[in-house]
Amino acid sequence: MVSYSQMTYAQRGEQHSHPLVKQLFATMERKKSNLSLAADVSTKAELLGLADKVGPYVCVFKTHVDVISDFDSDLVDQLAALAAKHDFLIFEDRKFADIGNTVKLQYGGGMYRIADWAHITNCHVIPGEGIIQGLAEVGMPKGRGLLLLAEMSSKGMLATGAYTEKNVDMAIANEFVIGFIGSRRFTEERDLITMTPGVGLHASGDALGQQYRTPEMIVTENGSDIIIVGRGIYGAGKDPIAEAQRYREAGWNAYLKRLAQ
Repeated sequence: MVSYSQMTYAQRGEQHSHPLVKQLFATMERKKSNLSLAADVSTKAELLGLADKVGPYVCVFKTHVDVISDFDSDLVDQLAALAAKHDFLIFEDRKFADIGNTVKLQYGGGMYRIADWAHITNCHVIPGEGIIQGLAEVGMPKGRGLLLLAEMSSKGMLATGAYTEKNVDMAIANEFVIGFIGSRRFTEERDLITMTPGVGLHASGDALGQQYRTPEMIVTENGSDIIIVGRGIYGAGKDPIAEAQRYREAGWNAYLKRLAQ
């Protein structure tokens, strides 16, 4: 059997059973991009401005909507319009971590109503499989998808070993799960995507324990599918358009190198 990591995104999309993953792989092929921007900004204007600037170069735009100081429903409407204009999916990095009934309320309601506009969200499985079931009751009818936090990119993270393996088992067993946050490809039993944070053009870190790895390390060597980049694109003094282009090229070249091996 050919490993999923040795198949093209187009081939994987053609045979995938989840409509959202089909859409994602098709977007990646059209745009020749496996880049996701982590937009950790604090105002509506910053978020929308960044989405409009980097939108042409990313396949997924990742938000932390609860840090937006002036959030309103117009932000959601404008972000959805930009997603359609620039052909990207929206990933709200909510990291749900409560019992099934509570996350149903958090995902479908409240002031953010995440399931109404975010194509993708994610969760920790610390509460057990009920968290997946609760989120699925809200998200599956809307065609959404869920990532499990199998690993994180921060120094000293506790998502390792048996805990990571349990994430994999739950993902294989649950149709609503489309993949993982992690540093590598985890299984061949299902075609589950991996999105990797903490990616930089140069391996390094920051003062708060973030660890950066290069696109080649993550995509070519580890078999991950999508690189997540934040401050490396829009940090102080950077031209976000130029940097997004650089990261898109680096990520895509790492993918082509993987296919050629």
